[in-house]
Amino acid sequence: MNENLRTAAKDYLVRYGGDTFPNLFRSAKGSIVIDDTGREILDFTSGQMCATIGHNHPAIVRAVHEAGENAFHFFSGMIPEVVAELAQKLAQDWMPASLTKSIFVNTGSESNEVAMRMAKMYTGGFEFLAVGGSWHGITGGTSALSFASDRKGYGIPVPGIYVMPEPNAYRPYIKGLSAEESALACLDIGLKMFDMASTGQRAAIIIEPIISAGGVLVPPPSYMHALRRAADERGMLLIFDEAQTAFGRIGHRTGSDFFGVVPDIMTVSKTMGGGLPLAGAITTPAIEERVHERGFTFYTSHVSDPLPATVGLAVLKTIQDERLIERAKTTGAYLREQLLALQATHEAIGDVRGEGMLLGVELVKDRESRTPHHELGAATTSRCFELGLSMNIRRRPERGSVWRIAPPLTTSHAEIDRAIAILDDALRFSLDRLANPSVRYLDAKAA
Repeated sequence: MNENLRTAAKDYLVRYGGDTFPNLFRSAKGSIVIDDTGREILDFTSGQMCATIGHNHPAIVRAVHEAGENAFHFFSGMIPEVVAELAQKLAQDWMPASLTKSIFVNTGSESNEVAMRMAKMYTGGFEFLAVGGSWHGITGGTSALSFASDRKGYGIPVPGIYVMPEPNAYRPYIKGLSAEESALACLDIGLKMFDMASTGQRAAIIIEPIISAGGVLVPPPSYMHALRRAADERGMLLIFDEAQTAFGRIGHRTGSDFFGVVPDIMTVSKTMGGGLPLAGAITTPAIEERVHERGFTFYTSHVSDPLPATVGLAVLKTIQDERLIERAKTTGAYLREQLLALQATHEAIGDVRGEGMLLGVELVKDRESRTPHHELGAATTSRCFELGLSMNIRRRPERGSVWRIAPPLTTSHAEIDRAIAILDDALRFSLDRLANPSVRYLDAKAA
């Protein structure tokens, strides 16, 4: 451990929010990250849902070397061969048949800014409808569309942004209905409120097929089909933000495939780049043609970069060659089984939900009231890290205390077993500590 570097991190880095750790980190491979003490930690966030095929997969290492031999970067108007190849690959093997025109940028925020600009230029409108719990980015337009957190203190958001209640089967806004009925009622009310407030200059509806930052919420298929109809009836585009659901994580090529609903624009990012900054927006030829005729631009220094495109091709090939979509189904089913067994042991686990290798575990004080147990969420997350497991916790007061568990698709059953054992230990330890706050406990190293 280099104490000078830890001090440098405190003295010279801007703190940018989110989960932070006292450690620094030096390497990663597969499902394991290694901190500055040499300790191995299971990464069940996949590097914030990016390392779909595992950290530093050999195919990614080879792709970076290949780009180094060819080119990392060009003038933005010079389209690299590998970028054309990636666009062709997406259109032919991964996207719904109608989505064939791609643009490649760096981050999910950027890809959603592309989608917003396309929707505005195509429709001539500026109004967007999003759902509660959504997370679409932190840039000017996308931050206004993000309702999961971090909205305060940044001044006036862009105009024309509306929100409707998200479909939440475990915490339904409308009581006394089935999960599906409640979801559809939320949509109906949300659309009525939007229609009353709209100036008629509508652009698009945007949604994550699985609302991850909002607590890993999976809408019923009827909700997504109704959303498609609602967009069509209002002359709006439908945008799917598939930063976390595309390219196999949920056991399907995309959330569009899973729900059987085709959007007008799909944005992708995290799961395509394998840890490198690669994102894209994919749309129809008709939309691309109209916005091009009207002067569409998104001309940045790093649009169509060859380095991330080379890596993206390697990631997609690895997913196909190693049959990781099927593995996401089978390994995800095994992970869910183990979490359900844990739920049978611990009253504090109120719900287990999600698809494939994107799962949510909600912690409650008791199952009857479903009162969120935020203290337990924070305590168990901290204890898990002490014991060698990193995972993400959502603890917004209005949306419960939810572990988001999203290991790499290459994660083994043995690694899942190890993670479940840590979760079990952390829950027991934290529940006992919260019940007996005056008792002194040994730390993880001494225990």
